[in-house]
Amino acid sequence: MRTIKYIAVHCTATVQGSTSVTGLRRHWSALGWKSPGYHYVVMPSGKVEQLLDESKASNGVKGFNHELINVAYVGGIVDGKAADNRTEAQKASLYFLLEQLKERYPTAVIQGHRDFSPDKNHDGKISPDEYIKECPCFDARTEYRNL
Repeated sequence: MRTIKYIAVHCTATVQGSTSVTGLRRHWSALGWKSPGYHYVVMPSGKVEQLLDESKASNGVKGFNHELINVAYVGGIVDGKAADNRTEAQKASLYFLLEQLKERYPTAVIQGHRDFSPDKNHDGKISPDEYIKECPCFDARTEYRNL
């Protein structure tokens, strides 16, 4: 059994609604991944798709996958730039999913993919200039701090 320390929130880094679960699977296969990048994906409609059993590691955050659950919303790109373009349905479903995951993993920290970036200046916080990726294009730690 895996020890879950984190619940990582992602975006798919696509234009809202431009991809499907099948498209994501093709992309990961082309990268040579044996497992999907996320355990769950939240579609623009709010529908939650489970892609991988929680007992297995996915490929969402290099170096941390053995200790986290990866959750993504479809979107994150507007006019070629990173943007929080979640639909209201995605926001509601993502919140509900994270609430359920916190019940199963009460000590897990919810944070965005960007929050796994290295603290290059060693000041104890990850600032925007240190992000390896902007994903999920919003501050997940703050948004879900009450869960």
